[in-house]
Amino acid sequence: MRRSSAALGTLLVLAGALSACSGDDSGKRAQAVVAQLAGALTVAATPVEGDKSASPAPDPLATVPFAGADGAKVGKAYADLVAGMDGIAPKVTVREVDDEATKPTATLAWSWPVVDGVDPWTYETTVGLVQDGDRWSVTWAPDLVAPDLAEGDTLDAVTLPTDRGDITGAGGSVLVTERSVVRVGIDRIRVPVADAPASARALARLVGIDVAPFVKAVKDAGPRAFVEAITYRADAVPQGVRERISSITGAHQVSAQLSLGPSRDFAAPILGRVGPVTAEMVEKDPDAYRSGDVAGISGLQARYDDQLRGTPGRVVRAVPAADDAQSRELYRHDAVAGKSLAITLVERLQTLAEQVLADVGPASALVAIRPSDGSILAAANGSGTGGQNYATFGQFAPGSTFKAVTSLALLRAGLTPDTTVRCTPTVTVNGKQFKNYSDYPGSAIGTIPLREAIAQSCNTALINQRADLSDGDLSGAAATLGLGVDHDLGFPSYFGEVPAKPVSETEGAADLIGQGKVLASPMAMATVIASIQAGKTVVPRLVDQVKVAVPSATTPLTAAEARQVKAMLRGVVTGGSGRGLLDVPGPEVIAKTGTAEYADGGTIKTHAWMIAAQGDLAVAVFVETGQSGSQTAGPLLEAFLRGAR
Repeated sequence: MRRSSAALGTLLVLAGALSACSGDDSGKRAQAVVAQLAGALTVAATPVEGDKSASPAPDPLATVPFAGADGAKVGKAYADLVAGMDGIAPKVTVREVDDEATKPTATLAWSWPVVDGVDPWTYETTVGLVQDGDRWSVTWAPDLVAPDLAEGDTLDAVTLPTDRGDITGAGGSVLVTERSVVRVGIDRIRVPVADAPASARALARLVGIDVAPFVKAVKDAGPRAFVEAITYRADAVPQGVRERISSITGAHQVSAQLSLGPSRDFAAPILGRVGPVTAEMVEKDPDAYRSGDVAGISGLQARYDDQLRGTPGRVVRAVPAADDAQSRELYRHDAVAGKSLAITLVERLQTLAEQVLADVGPASALVAIRPSDGSILAAANGSGTGGQNYATFGQFAPGSTFKAVTSLALLRAGLTPDTTVRCTPTVTVNGKQFKNYSDYPGSAIGTIPLREAIAQSCNTALINQRADLSDGDLSGAAATLGLGVDHDLGFPSYFGEVPAKPVSETEGAADLIGQGKVLASPMAMATVIASIQAGKTVVPRLVDQVKVAVPSATTPLTAAEARQVKAMLRGVVTGGSGRGLLDVPGPEVIAKTGTAEYADGGTIKTHAWMIAAQGDLAVAVFVETGQSGSQTAGPLLEAFLRGAR
């Protein structure tokens, strides 16, 4: 039995001080012995903290004077009796000592913190006292640990799992719920200690996980532990695993329930995962988690674990030594089911978004928002992200999609869609040359209306108008369209960055075309075009219980501004770089394409973007490396709009 050496030291000092008081009367000596027993029972059941490789502390029960019994043997019997209490340690105190009775006794009060946050399991037991001259000793019997325990009985604490709350989507549809799984692992009861490492190696290779960490986990586990290697959906256990697992000694399959989405990858980076708690989680919050617990370990499952997880229950039984004897229930606290978490994702649209990105090699993301209320309808990440959440938390230069923001800033500076601007082949700012994209139409070079510059995505035209804008104009326009203003949405979200005051004229020029220091997530750019479509600042929302609001300092979008920007973005579709969306059925589509250069090692590559809105749907598509917004992101966005109808 592992013990806390610090607590033991305190106990021995106290016991020694009490017993050394030779002048005390008989009653005080009896009380001292009972106090020593109570302290020893507490310490002996307390798991040791710190370096487990250090020499074990001495058994505190070994120094307790027992009548007719050896303290070391009592310590072993007590350790065996409480070994099944799953590391839960009692607090034992002295309630009463009756040393003057014909048969002297003492009453011990036991308090076990069986379930965190719940009143402890409490009871009293009686211990016999024996006087021999001026010396007192205590008698050992199993029923001093718990009432009615007999020789050979042990205590066994079993966790009663709670029903985890569901995650529901739009309209109350169930997205994540308890689904059947098969847990595959090593059952230490079924394998001799010497054979356990070899079995662990064989199973790790069979299921395709790292061998060394699993072997270590099996070696470190207790003799009754089930050490999980991998969990499969019940209908997805590989045939090879089913056929070969029986050949590995100790390998075992356990049917269970686990909170899962409708498919393995469904919104996985956002919804997160449920699984065995990590050592870091236990160390950070030992009151909430114990080794072996199942909890949310990433995404929304982790952030809302307290709500979703509920409160596990626990039952404590007295287990007789005889295999055919009936165990007795001593304590029960029933589990309390978790509460569901409602979010705004639409299962059909989320699945569609993931299908659209399924064949995209580079990292990619697609976010769809309902402009009327800001609900995030889909937030998909392609496989190239490696499981990361680019959709709502990516940080990338938005390129020419940001010209939707720049056009609003220029309108506020006094320009109109008909104001002529100079679209030159190049423009140089403090020695830095800017040019248009490689296949920019030559017919749109020269003095053209602002609406044409936006439709054709002329970089130089906007940079040539930089003198019309003051510090803060661009960031102010961005904030109006929901970009660059942080909110706590209740999930990982990045709203982007738009410097209020660029550090140089060159940086300011680059900012105008969505490069420089301007950054955004796909969610943020979907918010921009959603705000234009709605005619108001949109704040995206995903978690129903998290209330969101437009910051009071944000300048509202006027009806005239919204109408003019929408008209220019409609021109992108009717005669500009977004012409591929012109024949999409349904309401008129507004859009903006974008590319942004980024350095990858010594190579300059291109982000591909496109944003669009149709009716009450706003969409942003991002591909980390592509040819251009229209060629790479455009077909993906078109497929989503067509499928969303």
